[in-house]
Amino acid sequence: MERIIEEIREDLSRRIAVAADRLADRTLAEDPAYAALLGRAELRERIHHALGQAVEGLLRTSRGLPVDLAGAREAGTLRAEQGLPLASLLRTHRRGGRLLWQSLTEAVTVHDREALPRLLPGAAVLWDVLDQMTDAMTESYRRTEAAHGDRDRERRAALLDVLLDGGDGPSEPGARAFAAEASAAEAAAAQLGLPERGRFTVVVLAGGASGTPAPPATPAGVAGAASAPRVLWRVRADGEIGLVELGHHPLESVRELLAPLGVRAGVGPVVTAPAGVARAHRLAALALRTTPESEGPRTALLDERLPAALVGAQAELADRLRQVVLGPVLALPAADRRTLLTTLGTWLACRGSTTDAAQRLYCHRNTVSNRLRRLEQLTGRSLSDPRQVVELALAHAAVLQRVEAEAATRPTAPDPRAGRTPGGTVRRSPRRPA
Repeated sequence: MERIIEEIREDLSRRIAVAADRLADRTLAEDPAYAALLGRAELRERIHHALGQAVEGLLRTSRGLPVDLAGAREAGTLRAEQGLPLASLLRTHRRGGRLLWQSLTEAVTVHDREALPRLLPGAAVLWDVLDQMTDAMTESYRRTEAAHGDRDRERRAALLDVLLDGGDGPSEPGARAFAAEASAAEAAAAQLGLPERGRFTVVVLAGGASGTPAPPATPAGVAGAASAPRVLWRVRADGEIGLVELGHHPLESVRELLAPLGVRAGVGPVVTAPAGVARAHRLAALALRTTPESEGPRTALLDERLPAALVGAQAELADRLRQVVLGPVLALPAADRRTLLTTLGTWLACRGSTTDAAQRLYCHRNTVSNRLRRLEQLTGRSLSDPRQVVELALAHAAVLQRVEAEAATRPTAPDPRAGRTPGGTVRRSPRRPA
């Protein structure tokens, strides 16, 4: 094989040059990806170089030497960095292999037709060389593509952090700091493909959630299309956060988006500019804190839970409110305390209906009335005074949030009371009303 190639080397070189011209023209005419990336002269030179490397690989193999694959790896890395589809690269490489074999057979035919049978064993050797070059090129391409993908994900995460956390911001307070943060948010939003003005909100999933919704195949890996809001997800150690571009969708549509997850989530208010996303994020986290884990999976919209959010936002005042309003109740033995708090919570959930509260608590309405009178006596608050009902409702929310916070820090252990209704919570009766 080596002697045959040496005999036809000059003619083969001319034929390879012609093949490179033909393949460059065909590639540019049929493959828009190449046409958008390279000019004819550069593409033709690259093809010519690759064909020459294949011939050298054929010669090295016939001498028992390994094929030099550095050029193939370099080509794979370069094309991945340039963003050329791998399919385009491999298609041109395969066509080049066929043209090279054609050039070899034509050169041998012109030089000595009788030598053709001696060329045939070289076909298997040539295709093995081409396969090695293809494998090296593909491996290098995919490794580079994966590295770029990691960098793109890190960059995207950093841009989302600028929006969600408000950026580092300048050290000086006031209007200059606000303008700088707003400018950083607008720049980050532009790089993420978000508009300067629109309707945005933020979703915060509870830690340990089962994962974000599987996004359909839409641009930029975004969940949703025309039928759902667009969501950009950010995964963190303490949970997952979604930046939602609502568009024309109502805020309530976020519930439908999150329903398949079956997790607790908080949703912030609607903001109209990227600079407001950090505030929406803080308020979404606050909305999540208003949903006790004992209530199970649910999506809490901040605007629907403002009293509880107000309590959650002021820990010191919430503790004072809890002690001042419900202190005498909290001082009772555990069973009595649980009974009164559960009755109050149920009565509030039933909008002040003693009858409905009795149905949920599986007891007579007179029993509920007696418990509520006792609660009034202990607290000095009247359930017929709207202002004092507000105090009791806020204090009850503060108790629930305190219980939830303590439960979150308590080591997990089997609960011997599993199946009971926790103190201060409401469970709907499975029985139908009479």
